[in-house]
Amino acid sequence: MPATYYPAIIGRSVSGYGVTFPDFPGCIASGTTVSAACLAGEQALALHVEGMTRDKDNIPDPSDLDAIQEVEGADDVARVMIRVDVPAKVERVLVSIDANLLRAIDAAAPNRSAFFADAARAQLAARSRP
Repeated sequence: MPATYYPAIIGRSVSGYGVTFPDFPGCIASGTTVSAACLAGEQALALHVEGMTRDKDNIPDPSDLDAIQEVEGADDVARVMIRVDVPAKVERVLVSIDANLLRAIDAAAPNRSAFFADAARAQLAARSRP
């Protein structure tokens, strides 16, 4: 999946730092440190984009970080770009698989394609860990 970077605003909150995404109203995260807030923001944005993709909503193009207006009275600490994998167009592929394994997959999952995509993502994530 191609990586895309979206602007995020990090501001002080009562319990640490909050993260908002101007391109995704309602997508928020927080952390006790700026680093923790950024990590939580990356996870929140990934889940938000995943949900939008599942709902077939349009994913907006990233705004220019410099074009984002400051909110009066806000206690902004930083403006950063957060990475997220935006799914590309779905491609049809031919896969050969053991018939018994395929029956087990069909019994466990209502959507074969989604099952294979989820399994592939999990394997790629596991293999990218040191």
